Amino acid sequence: MRESVIYQDILEEGREEGKEEGKEEGKEEKARQIALKMLSAGFPIAEIARFTDLSPATIEELQSRDD
Repeated sequence: MRESVIYQDILEEGREEGKEEGKEEGKEEKARQIALKMLSAGFPIAEIARFTDLSPATIEELQSRDD
């Protein structure tokens, strides 16, 4: 019986970690979408980085994929 309680605790921790990872991935994907829109509107990479918290290298990568 005690083993099943421990197992349930481990599963719950895994679920919570999964939810947090999913939220972070969603935030990053949204930032990338915003960066692409800003690139297409002509914003400089430094400004996009400031507003989206993406690195300039990540933004340059997005720019090269979009070309």
